[in-house]
Amino acid sequence: METAVAPVQWVGALDRGHLKMLDQRLLPAEEHWHEMSTYAEVADGIRDMVIRGAPAIGIAAAYGVALAARVLAVEAERDEIEEKLEDVYDHLSKTRPTAVNLFWAIERMKRTVAESSELDAPALVARLFEEAEAIFTEDRDNNLRMGRLGADLLPEGAKVLTHCNTGGLATGGYGTALGIIRAAHAAGKLEHVWVDETRPYLQGARLTAWECMKDEIPCTLITDSMAAHFMKEGEVDAVIVGTDRVVANGDIANKIGTYGLAVLCKHHGIPFYVAAPVSTIDFEAQSGDEIPIEQRSAREVTHIKEQAIAPEGVQVAHPAFDVTPNTLVTAIITEEGVVEAPYRPNLAKLRES
Repeated sequence: METAVAPVQWVGALDRGHLKMLDQRLLPAEEHWHEMSTYAEVADGIRDMVIRGAPAIGIAAAYGVALAARVLAVEAERDEIEEKLEDVYDHLSKTRPTAVNLFWAIERMKRTVAESSELDAPALVARLFEEAEAIFTEDRDNNLRMGRLGADLLPEGAKVLTHCNTGGLATGGYGTALGIIRAAHAAGKLEHVWVDETRPYLQGARLTAWECMKDEIPCTLITDSMAAHFMKEGEVDAVIVGTDRVVANGDIANKIGTYGLAVLCKHHGIPFYVAAPVSTIDFEAQSGDEIPIEQRSAREVTHIKEQAIAPEGVQVAHPAFDVTPNTLVTAIITEEGVVEAPYRPNLAKLRES
């Protein structure tokens, strides 16, 4: 089963078209699309969480580079474009520091520019849009393969718990962890999905539940603090999460609350699976200690939209991600295959392939 939901879309011709972003801050109450014609607008959309999810962030950043090149092709000489794009790369890279797909996509676009020195300005712009579209298409194809591989790991009648949103809204339109759930549902193997609300931004409640209901996937929304109860009651056969970064030793960074789920799985003897495209693997970082953890605003904790839910002036901590050590990870599911411990040598094989 597939979904029509994709958080970014290109509309129109390359010379005058624009990128559309589905404003995920307004879901599920309202489906509103923003039109973005400059890289600065794309950067703001990423930073302000109009869209979120590591693969979707990478896709948007790639289009942002192409949009910047389109403007520069009018304003600058061909030999100046590559130099001026350095500021664009830097601006985009500062939007969300944890999601490695952002940096992977920027590096891929930078490499495309370097390898296109023989092209004139209009041809370079066309080539960059072509590369951005390739990143988009490859992500969806990779997620479909990942979904099939992950579904094979689940038992018949599986009851799965997932955290945050890892579906079409976080990717090119299918999903990583939620893509596996979609594939299992399509194969008739899935009985039920437990959807963590995912405080404080409520991606599970607002987005994952919305996607599941659109695709008629049976689901139940629970608060984050209920996971242990349902595990104890034998109502969870597996936990499947996505990730914003996998490092060389198999440690993973994902939405805050993921580490706690992994600890609960260890105690209850439940498999803890991580769905990750190869583009989400940071082969340079050697352990989770090297992953930068984004610190977001206190207001996202103290308010739901405009409604205050905490005393004014209270001190707040808001790390957006936590790091789960590899010892708690049952397997990492990629489009190139399922990787199990020992993670360092087995992940390294993906880099070599």
